[in-house]
Amino acid sequence: MVSDNRTYKIPNFFLVRSRILFGNVQRVLIGLLIISSALLSSGCKSEITQIGSPRPRTFRMGFSGIPPRADLNLTIAAINMWSQRADAAIMSYEVPWDSLLDGVPVERIVNRDLLGFANYFRAKGHQLWLYIDPANGLNRAGEADALVRRGRSITELAIQQLYQRWALVSDSIVRPEHLGLALETNLIRGASSPALYAAIRQAANDAATEIRVLDGTVKMSVSVQVDYTWGHFDSSGYHGVDTDFVHFPFIQELGLSSYPYLAGFTEPESVRIDYYSRLVAGRTIPVMVTEGGWTSISLGSIVSSPGKQRRWIDRQMQLLDSVRAIAVFQLTFTDLDLSAIQLPPGSILPLFAHLGLVDINLAPKPALGAWDEAFARPRQ
Repeated sequence: MVSDNRTYKIPNFFLVRSRILFGNVQRVLIGLLIISSALLSSGCKSEITQIGSPRPRTFRMGFSGIPPRADLNLTIAAINMWSQRADAAIMSYEVPWDSLLDGVPVERIVNRDLLGFANYFRAKGHQLWLYIDPANGLNRAGEADALVRRGRSITELAIQQLYQRWALVSDSIVRPEHLGLALETNLIRGASSPALYAAIRQAANDAATEIRVLDGTVKMSVSVQVDYTWGHFDSSGYHGVDTDFVHFPFIQELGLSSYPYLAGFTEPESVRIDYYSRLVAGRTIPVMVTEGGWTSISLGSIVSSPGKQRRWIDRQMQLLDSVRAIAVFQLTFTDLDLSAIQLPPGSILPLFAHLGLVDINLAPKPALGAWDEAFARPRQ
């Protein structure tokens, strides 16, 4: 089960460790993105071919700003390419524990690392989701690596308060429309110690209380791991997410994380139509997919192809329709260039390097056509 938990967390690695993988490109990129936004948005024509009279969609569609490799021009090109087929953007990060514990002011970090991207995405007309991860994005059974290195723990009241301060200031400066305060809470509850889960639960709830005092409009949420909910890690059967609603009563909308090709599914159409909707049966709460995907190549015992990835996008849209979702995010618009990353021995990162709708040089894959067809549908 440890390997399963780690496997499902590599996609979060793309987000929370992007600064490690891609050096300091983020800070340089922020300034250039803002400068180029007006020029690119005024001169670019959409690459999407409209189709006649499609049925409406209830959900926004979007991506994150993860590049295929540390190439500034390629990063800008990728964001501008996906911005033409998106009406939302997501920013998802672990708490920057090292900087916070070093005493760097929270406001300085948020303005430096988050605000520029947020403003750029808004200049593109995208509604913004901000997800803050108080746990370990690589391993839901453990603490954040930065805390472990320093001999600290989120079970400490002082560390919980540091997380709450980060969440409060991030919301007040970035002003996202949607705010996630913990990721994959059901997987943390199942994989970690009771003390660690209890601390994360307490910190998220305290942060939500503080944020609501100052911000009466942001929609708050956590995310849950859908494949784990259905028992596909250990054949335990469906066990739902009712506990998450009890433990995080501030939830106004629910984030979903799902990687069915790693959960034993060999064909996209085998994912049952109520795979998402059963989680909120009897509730009126909105849901959105905050991470997930299907690889476009075969890897070990996983047999896949670009065509199968396209079929997953088609199936994903059916699942979203069935639950009347409000958003879906394909975190990695591009594949990852593994040749530009120094992989540790035994790394399973290659399992997740081919989730993009385009390759590492932005050449479209068949899945991009399925995405574009869905995006061409008018949004209710």
